[in-house]
Amino acid sequence: MESSLFCSSTKFSSTKLLPSSSTTTLTGFPKPKPTSFPTRRSSSIRSAISRTKKEETVETVKTHLENCYLVAGIKYKGLTVKQFQQLRSALPETVKLVVAKNTLVGKAIEGTQWEALKPCMKGMNAWMFVHTEEIPAALKPYRDFQKERKLEDNDFTGGVFEGKYYEPSDFTQLESMPTKAEIYANLLGSLQSPASALVATLQAPARDLVMVLKAYVQKLEEQENNGGSKIEG
Repeated sequence: MESSLFCSSTKFSSTKLLPSSSTTTLTGFPKPKPTSFPTRRSSSIRSAISRTKKEETVETVKTHLENCYLVAGIKYKGLTVKQFQQLRSALPETVKLVVAKNTLVGKAIEGTQWEALKPCMKGMNAWMFVHTEEIPAALKPYRDFQKERKLEDNDFTGGVFEGKYYEPSDFTQLESMPTKAEIYANLLGSLQSPASALVATLQAPARDLVMVLKAYVQKLEEQENNGGSKIEG
């Protein structure tokens, strides 16, 4: 009888459940630990991608600065993606529009005449790169777009033309500049008019005279390429 009770007690104690907090399974093997991936590597990858994108943006800005006549900032905050796409479509091929952080644009213009842009590097800007001497014609599509959509708050924040910085209030000067054809016609008209009119033309801003001379030189080159015909007068 005693032997029987002893055996029964032994069996009962050998089948008791393991505590839920135990790290050992019923088969005697340790529970597998959850796989953990290091966060340092993924962080370095994100950092490398971000650095690459910044470098690409700087190079894009530098490319647009080549053969550029005017760079102007436009207040970007408040524009929807759709409006920005519509604005891009409304601009002529000679005008490029890029959204870039001020710090990246600042890095791209270091050591160039475009450093004069720094006063308008505040807030969010879209940058307009004008690759034509016909400045009024390049700016007009934006003005039309701005008026049609009532985007008074999204005005120019500043710009640089021929190394000079223009405040937003000064853009009327750029938008009212005569075209090359108008300057050329005025000069020719002055040559056929009294001397006083010619003197007035010669006293015009140096920029206008330079544009006339460039147009005349271009005409000479074109005639030379077409057979070297002699220019009369």
